[in-house]
Amino acid sequence: MKLSTILKWLTGGCEAFLAIPIAGGAFIFSNAWLPLLFMFVFHLITLVISAKQKRSYIGSILGMITSAIGAIPFVGWVMHTVSAIVLLIDAGRSTKLENQS
Repeated sequence: MKLSTILKWLTGGCEAFLAIPIAGGAFIFSNAWLPLLFMFVFHLITLVISAKQKRSYIGSILGMITSAIGAIPFVGWVMHTVSAIVLLIDAGRSTKLENQS
């Protein structure tokens, strides 16, 4: 499995956790919004590696936008949910392509 695919699975899973209304919000709030900074950097790394491996990186861009505006309570929840879905679908497609090769 390519590194970009693994990173998409990981970032998608992290976004899914942050999308859990009470748990994700409490985790972000209790850590002084540092998880959003961490996720921004994590998405940036995934974007660079995906671009180098000529893979789709739209989920990483969406994740970076989500991390930038994730501090807004309801908007952040919606964006984390959308980012998780996009990243996990992209990771699933990448895994399927790699298994067919």
